[in-house]
Amino acid sequence: MSIYDSFNINSSGMTAQRFRMDIISENIANANTTRTEDGSPYVRKVVRFQEKGGQTPFSRILHDRLDQYSGRGVKVVQVQEDTWTQMNIVYDPSHPDADENGYVTYPNVNTVTEMTNLIDAQRSYEANATAFNASKNLATRGLELGQS
Repeated sequence: MSIYDSFNINSSGMTAQRFRMDIISENIANANTTRTEDGSPYVRKVVRFQEKGGQTPFSRILHDRLDQYSGRGVKVVQVQEDTWTQMNIVYDPSHPDADENGYVTYPNVNTVTEMTNLIDAQRSYEANATAFNASKNLATRGLELGQS
């Protein structure tokens, strides 16, 4: 593994976590959105990650020998709607989006969960930034040693 691989891994992690923070921020911003463009309430979004270069062992070895670079790190595979968490149903007959029984369907966004996920994403971003800086310092120190 070369020093550039560590840069690629850490930068892909930072990019993925920044994207995750954007999606979490969108969820928090739409926590009370009862009507979207299609007329339905907002549905919470979740980001799925996957390892880059997920090849079979033989194809990975072949690829490494042919190219000496294999995609390493993480990538965003999908942003999917959270269909497994129930929507919040609240009785509010005065609300413009209330149904005939007076119930309003609010998004399935839990602000506490989203803030916890945001802290997790922020810590992951910081860990990748720290590892990136450590790799950079290691490379710089190696160059300094080579000059003397």
